[in-house]
Amino acid sequence: MKNNSYLGELESKSIYIIREAYWEYKEKLAILWSMGKDSTVLVHLVRKAFFGQVPVPVIHIDTGFKFKQIYEFRGKYAKLWDLDLKIARNDTALKNGISPVNGGRFACCTQLKTAALKQAIHEHRLRALLVAIRRDEHAIRAKERYFSVRDKGFKWDYQNQPMELWTEHHKTNSERGAHFRIHPLLHWREIDIWEYIKQERLPVIELYFSRQKARYRSIGCQCCCQPVASTANTIDKIIREIRGTNIAERSGRSQDKEREYMMQKLRSLGYM
Repeated sequence: MKNNSYLGELESKSIYIIREAYWEYKEKLAILWSMGKDSTVLVHLVRKAFFGQVPVPVIHIDTGFKFKQIYEFRGKYAKLWDLDLKIARNDTALKNGISPVNGGRFACCTQLKTAALKQAIHEHRLRALLVAIRRDEHAIRAKERYFSVRDKGFKWDYQNQPMELWTEHHKTNSERGAHFRIHPLLHWREIDIWEYIKQERLPVIELYFSRQKARYRSIGCQCCCQPVASTANTIDKIIREIRGTNIAERSGRSQDKEREYMMQKLRSLGYM
């Protein structure tokens, strides 16, 4: 395991970004929390940044197709950490039967995730979101900036990324209706996340640990995730496994959605 100074540098940079975001947006800022390992680390970092408190709402985009363990984890830790939890659901799409089977995964993600988030931003009058993506997760996410603007149509211009000038970021958000995605974990890697979880003794959903020689490395909707072969049933074993593998972290996600072009198209339209 890397020494504490390495994790401390990662943590300090993330906390700096979180505090900068809060200073800029305050009551117009929220956190996206999927209950996955990365967004749980993000919530923990916000609590560290504000001395045990989370001063902004926490939004869970609920597609209706999540693992039951996700809902159990949400209920337990939202209460334990005293979170101002907001549930974002596109009830109209759900009533119309939108699902990965009915309409395909692209339409499902667009309606149940992106459209639900758009509704939440409008309802809560948000101007910025803290999001727990990392550069090493996917090639298209590697193009992101720490402060990344979306236009009033929710679109991301990944072909025209500005220089990372934090002190100037608010000046680019002049278009009415635009919002920022702020990525405090952009410089972290999968193994850093697990080493930090071990150091901080953070809770994670049991799906990450091997049962019957398989576990989930990435979790989301139950219908779009498959476990990967693994015997790693402890955090130490997960860390050792990651060090020795060249298999992509999101290899258990539905491949039609994870193809670079499809992910690029989804994210350009506002997907996380």
